[in-house]
Amino acid sequence: MPYAAQISRVNPACVILLVDQSKSMAERFVSTGAQSKAEVVADAVNRLLQNLVLRSAKAGGVRDYFRVGVIGYGRVVRAGLGGQLPNDLLVPISQLSDRPLRIETRTRLLPDGAGGVVEQSVKFPVWFDPEADGKTPMCEALGHATLAVKVFSETFAGAYPPIVLNLTDGRPTDGDPEGQAFMLRTLGTFDGRALLFNLLLSSQPIPATHFPDTDERLPDGYGKTLFRMSSVLPDGMREAAKAEGFAVAQGSRGVVINADPTALVRFLDIGTRVTPTVGR
Repeated sequence: MPYAAQISRVNPACVILLVDQSKSMAERFVSTGAQSKAEVVADAVNRLLQNLVLRSAKAGGVRDYFRVGVIGYGRVVRAGLGGQLPNDLLVPISQLSDRPLRIETRTRLLPDGAGGVVEQSVKFPVWFDPEADGKTPMCEALGHATLAVKVFSETFAGAYPPIVLNLTDGRPTDGDPEGQAFMLRTLGTFDGRALLFNLLLSSQPIPATHFPDTDERLPDGYGKTLFRMSSVLPDGMREAAKAEGFAVAQGSRGVVINADPTALVRFLDIGTRVTPTVGR
């Protein structure tokens, strides 16, 4: 059965995030009015990286269950966790755990047990900072991700197929991304083809579309393009989306259109829902 490989240190999972850092990412999220789209995305990326570290933490330390990469694309296309593209993109999760850019102190609200809430200070590691400048060279970013997926798949042929999540707020400025997306999705491991998921950030206050199985109700041609670029959700991820309350079908694809900050976080969680094998 495809997309069923066990995640271990011998066969880790590969997660690559493509993050739009174009000038338009400096605009405010319609649904928040406070943070820019770049700031909200950076927070979500850092939360995902922290969750992957926590999922890899065992009594003896952080085990290398994941290889993680971030590609920021805007004024330049660069490796977002340091290093150079494309050969030095993926970082073992134990190394990532050891070298955040900084540790911030933030507050979160928790129930106080009496119907109210109380503030609690928490440590928040930051690996990736917001940026918003330049155009949207998505095709170039997809090309670098494709090369990284190819190398990973050849190195770990028995691993869970690589997962690539593209977070953007607009159309690419360097061509049609469908061809590059198709090339990426033809690669993979013995367990299945690489997965490409796409999320379009909110720029207008219109209803969002989550994990559709057809492009009939998508608002415009670009939404339909992102639908065609996106992989069908494997069974485990489709069940995770269903458990989160999304209406999903057998052919639901990993695409969310006009996402708000909450949908962004849930998209990243569902799109990386693979579980390491205990004790390996």
